[in-house]
Amino acid sequence: MSKEAIAVKAQAVDAVVERFNAATSAVVVDYRGLTVEEVTDLRKQLRDAGVSMSVIKNKILTRAADKAGYEGLEEVFSGPTAVAFSDEDAIAPAKILKKFADSHDALSIKGGIIEDKVVSVDEINTYATMPSREELLSMLASALSDPMRKIARAVKAVADKGEGDAA
Repeated sequence: MSKEAIAVKAQAVDAVVERFNAATSAVVVDYRGLTVEEVTDLRKQLRDAGVSMSVIKNKILTRAADKAGYEGLEEVFSGPTAVAFSDEDAIAPAKILKKFADSHDALSIKGGIIEDKVVSVDEINTYATMPSREELLSMLASALSDPMRKIARAVKAVADKGEGDAA
């Protein structure tokens, strides 16, 4: 192999290491069997959520994962491999890919990284079923406002009773 080819591969590994380091999550999938239209639809759904998906050679992924400090991903990097990277929402790739895999048998989740931790398929599926950040904030706001409503009703009832006694 020529020095130029080795330099190009080293640059590719470094680029993937940067993506691993910048990402809050990276979910690895096997896309074999999906049609072009299905892959295009999946990429659009991911892009709309701020997630990018790339097909990367397994050898480059293996070397980049080792260089980035992620151990235990070697068995995940086999066969046709695509990686969905998210820099913002760590759960978005898991949610979108699980939903897509549920309706398309050809797509299978292999494993990945969520918030600097190597995770299995089962863990990714667990994360995918969790409520989103917005849903959790809505639940919290509802839980916090419920006692306030009860206090407001009690104060109003006391005020109404006081007006009835004054008349």
